[in-house]
Amino acid sequence: MQNELEVRFTLNGDPVRASVQAETSLLTLLKNLGVNSVKQACLEGECGACTVLIDGDAVNSCIALALTVEGKDVTTLEGIGTLENMHPLQVAFVETGASQCGFCTPGFIMSAVALLSKNPNPTVQEIRYGLSGNLCRCTGYVRPVKAIEIAAEAMAAGDDAIAAIKLAAEKLNANLGRR
Repeated sequence: MQNELEVRFTLNGDPVRASVQAETSLLTLLKNLGVNSVKQACLEGECGACTVLIDGDAVNSCIALALTVEGKDVTTLEGIGTLENMHPLQVAFVETGASQCGFCTPGFIMSAVALLSKNPNPTVQEIRYGLSGNLCRCTGYVRPVKAIEIAAEAMAAGDDAIAAIKLAAEKLNANLGRR
């Protein structure tokens, strides 16, 4: 296509070089690159389903222009863990049942990663504020907030965060009537 510009950045640790039009959103570019975790929903920066990290900050990729990531580090859900080696937040979301339909989950987790990188020991109020840009129609927010709280506590304790998360989630689920 004509009038394309080149953008170079790092995506989940790998260098990327792509040609885009000036008005191309980061969401569109990421989808074109095969990133599955970013969701196309509101396209207005209101729902958080497309949240990614740009240099560690949570950003709605639907309203960020692709050219703004020139020389920056972009991280998506695919970049924080794998099925074989999940990030503690991913484990916490699975174990607590914080994800129901799953559409909003990547955005929640990426917002939580940004929050915990800046504040490893947040209060419930700080977690709620950190998630304020993410909408969910299924969970009622109780379990996602609890999942982040559990993951933060386990990560701060060091040792075996995954085992601690599973134990805390088991207790939570027993109290909330799951499993």
